[in-house]
Amino acid sequence: MSVNEFTGDPPDAGRRALLAKLGTAAGGLAIAGAAAPFVASLAPSERAKAKGAPVEFDASSLAAGALVTVEWRDKPVWILRRTPEMLVRLEKVEHLLSDPHSKVGSQQPEYARNLARSIRPDAVVLVGLCTHLGCIPDYQPQPGTLQHDWPGGFYCACHGSKFDLAGRVFKGSPAPTNLVVPSHRYAEAARLVIGDDDSGSSAERG
Repeated sequence: MSVNEFTGDPPDAGRRALLAKLGTAAGGLAIAGAAAPFVASLAPSERAKAKGAPVEFDASSLAAGALVTVEWRDKPVWILRRTPEMLVRLEKVEHLLSDPHSKVGSQQPEYARNLARSIRPDAVVLVGLCTHLGCIPDYQPQPGTLQHDWPGGFYCACHGSKFDLAGRVFKGSPAPTNLVVPSHRYAEAARLVIGDDDSGSSAERG
C-alpha cells in the first residue's frame, strides 16, 4: 500500500471522492457565474420591452401654434396645435400639393383622410421624418419665411422637400408622399395616445 508523501497517511478513497465532487461543483459554479452576464445580456431590456408600445401625451397645455416632439418607436412624432388661420391656409394650397386628399392610404389611418389629416382639426399628429430619405424637417409656420409665397409648414433643408401644416407634400419636392400620420386616439378630452387607435391594430404606418 502506498503512503501519501505529504502526510505519511494512506490515501482515503472516500475523502478523494468527496474532494472530486467539491471540485466539480466549484467548477460548475464558476462556469455558471461567468455565463450569468451573458444570459442577462440576452434578456430584453425595459426599453426593448417598451419599444413599440403606445405613448401618451397631455395636450391640454399645448398653446395654439406650438409644436411638441415626443418619441415613439425611436422616431420623433410631432403634435401641432394649429390656429384657425393655419386651418384656413390648408384649403388655399391644395392646388400646389402632390396628394392633397391623402389618396396614398399607407400614409395615414382612414380617420385621418380629411383636409386636416387629423381627428380634431386643431391638432395634427405626424411622424417627423421626411418621406424622401428620413431627414427631420424644420417647422416653418410663418408665411413668407422661405419665399414670398410660402404658406407655412415644414421644410427639409437636406434636399428641399416641403410640406404644408397637415404634412402634405408640395409638388416638385423630392419626397414622394405626405408625412406619415401614426395611429392615435384620445383617451380623454386632451390625453392623446399615440400608437393605438382602438381599431384592433397599433401597427406603425409608413
